[in-house]
Amino acid sequence: MSMTQFDFLSAEQWSALGDVPVLVGDAVAPDWPEGPVDAVRIGVDRAGALPPVDPGQFDVLLTAAERAPGPWVSVKADALDREMARLEAAVRACPVAATTLTRVLRMGEGVAADDALTLESLAYSTLLAGGEFRRWLAKRGDVAALAGGELKLEREGDCLTVTLASPATRNAMTAAMRDALFEALANALDDPSTPAVLMRAEGDCFSTGGDLGEFGSAADLAMAHIVRSRRSAARLILALGERAAVHFHGGAIGSGLEAFAGAARRTASGNAWFQLPEVTMGLIPGAGGTVTVARAIGRHRAAWMMLTGQRVRARQALDWGLVDEIVP
Repeated sequence: MSMTQFDFLSAEQWSALGDVPVLVGDAVAPDWPEGPVDAVRIGVDRAGALPPVDPGQFDVLLTAAERAPGPWVSVKADALDREMARLEAAVRACPVAATTLTRVLRMGEGVAADDALTLESLAYSTLLAGGEFRRWLAKRGDVAALAGGELKLEREGDCLTVTLASPATRNAMTAAMRDALFEALANALDDPSTPAVLMRAEGDCFSTGGDLGEFGSAADLAMAHIVRSRRSAARLILALGERAAVHFHGGAIGSGLEAFAGAARRTASGNAWFQLPEVTMGLIPGAGGTVTVARAIGRHRAAWMMLTGQRVRARQALDWGLVDEIVP
């Protein structure tokens, strides 16, 4: 493997501090530094040969092979250059968020889920104080917070069905919705009868994710990390283990996907699609997505999904393992 000379004095060149926050190279012989650089590292297999590579050297792996196995992301041969340019542009638009994301994904890969969730939350609170997020807030302008956040709970035998029931807000994950979900899951975990938990939603889509009007409203970002960590729905869904199931339909965006992706059983309607747009806002997923999604589909595909903000349709989600089955 050909390597550019590395030294610690110039290491910041390959980071959000320098002018090279992203490295793109041949998957077999990338010509980039061998050392602890923070740049997002993208390997490319133009021939579609799926050569043996060390996944640890990369954050994203692109290939021209069709329906390639993980950790590869398949891209049509005539679209590879466009995809590489899109990824590079995404990193350069928000280099702090992008490089923070890939470091969180790498670091979280080998630790317990609880620790990985804490790592994600710490990084998320850091980015909330950052310039990239402030620029997004300025472009967003004033947006009123949404009202509502209704949750329906139905118990039948040994199964508790938890339904996101605010179709008027497209089941946005408002503070009220998040609190209701946390309390329902906590009660299920504390219930000595150990019910199974099925999560679903009413309306045209599963959930559009966080309420944009609430973004940037936390006055104390350190306390926000504590609240986010202690009241994490993702942590509780993972704790439920095999008892947790979810059915997606329509869009599942941002936090409307993240915690729920931790369910042991995940099904989707044919019209389901999934999207994680936080990096474009100067953030990373902050509701558990760097853990749940990455452990479902692998960190390389998760990084692609999070860096590009592209929609993943139901069939691709099934191929990648984000869902287990497509059902009516």
